[in-house]
Amino acid sequence: MKASIQKISALTLEEFLELPETKPASEYIDGKIQQKPMPQGKHSTLQIELASAINRAGKAKKLAYALTELRCTFAGRSIVPDIAVFEWQRIPLDNNGKIVNRFEIAPDWTIEILSPEQSANKVIRKILFCLQNGTKLGYLVDTDDESVTVFQPNQLPEIKEKQDILPALNVLQNWQLTVEDIFNWLDFS
Repeated sequence: MKASIQKISALTLEEFLELPETKPASEYIDGKIQQKPMPQGKHSTLQIELASAINRAGKAKKLAYALTELRCTFAGRSIVPDIAVFEWQRIPLDNNGKIVNRFEIAPDWTIEILSPEQSANKVIRKILFCLQNGTKLGYLVDTDDESVTVFQPNQLPEIKEKQDILPALNVLQNWQLTVEDIFNWLDFS
């Protein structure tokens, strides 16, 4: 019996987008499908609290809006940041003024919360890709050492700790948050 070699073709972005969603979400990066790790307690808590804090600061005045686990498809990739923040005027709307389902633009601010089994370099590459495609601000939140690495276009990354005030989008100019504020959300005692 002769073994046959079947050529496996890579999926295109369009084919990937037609696949059913997975839990946790899968991303399409450089022609490959990568599934995100399942969020755990610290990750989920920080994701909910940080997105809620951003929305308290930005939604009422229509400055910015944070969405969790939102698929963003742009520049040949389809990624799902833990939190994607958009300045209000950039939120894609349909003809009735309602938010659309498919976001085909880079977020203004991307936030990733490092999971224990995640490669920091993979996550950093995703943040850098966003910055190269119009994102203005990126956070990598590390629960192990309670730090936030801040990424901004044309600047070296900065590691922020404890009482350091974190930068935010310019539209949220009066809003302040420290690294300690973020990690205090994990205290349930």
